[in-house]
Amino acid sequence: MNQKNQDKNKDHRYHRTGWLRAAVLGANDGIVSTASLIIGVAAAGTSLEDILLAGVAGLVAGAMSMAAGEYVSVSSQADTEKADIKLEQHHLSEDIEFELQELTEIYIHRGLDPSLARQVAKQLMAHDALGAHLRDELGINEHISARPLQAALASAGMFTLGALMPLTATLITDTSHIMQAVALFSLVALACLGALAAFLGGANITSGVLRVTFWGMLAMALTAVVGRLFGVMT
Repeated sequence: MNQKNQDKNKDHRYHRTGWLRAAVLGANDGIVSTASLIIGVAAAGTSLEDILLAGVAGLVAGAMSMAAGEYVSVSSQADTEKADIKLEQHHLSEDIEFELQELTEIYIHRGLDPSLARQVAKQLMAHDALGAHLRDELGINEHISARPLQAALASAGMFTLGALMPLTATLITDTSHIMQAVALFSLVALACLGALAAFLGGANITSGVLRVTFWGMLAMALTAVVGRLFGVMT
C-alpha cells in the first residue's frame, strides 16, 4: 500500500469509537453527577464538610458503579461472543458445505455475482473458515471484541478524573460561592470535553459542546431545586 493510501486510511475515525465512547461517557458522568450532587447539597444550606463528604462519597460510589456496570455488561457481551464462536465451530465441523453456501449468499447480498461470491467464500474459508464466518456472518472482530476488565478500569478512571473537577472547585472556593463556582467550572469542563470528543470523532464541535453542556446544566439546575426545597423544609 502506498503512502497516499495509508494517509487516507488514517483519516477515518471509526477505530476510535470504542474507547472514545467509554472515555467521554465516564468523564461526562463524573463531572455531571458529582457537580449536581455538590450543588444539591450546597443548596440545602449544609456545611463545607458535609458538601465535601457528599462529593467524595459520590466520586467513590460513581466510579465503582461505572466499573461494575461496564464489567457486567461487557462480560455478558464476551460470554455471548464465546458461545457464538463455539456454536460456529460446531456448525463448521458438522456441515462445511452448508457453511460455504451461507457465506456465499452473504457476499451475493453484498453485491457480488454468484460465481465470484462462491469463489471468494471458498478462498476465505480455505484460509480461515472460522474467522471468515465470525467476521462476515456474525460481525465479531478480534480487534474490537469485548474486554470486560479494560472497560471497567477505563470507565472508573475517566469517571474519577471527571469528578475531581467539581471537587477541586469546591476546595478552592469560598463556601458562600460554591454553587456558582462548581457550576461554572463544571460547564467549562463539559464544554472542553464535548469539543475534544467532537474533534477526535470528526464531528461538529459546536454541536458536541452544546449537547454536553445543555444536559449538564439541566442536571445541576434540577438538583439545585431539590436541594433548595429540602433546605426550606428542614
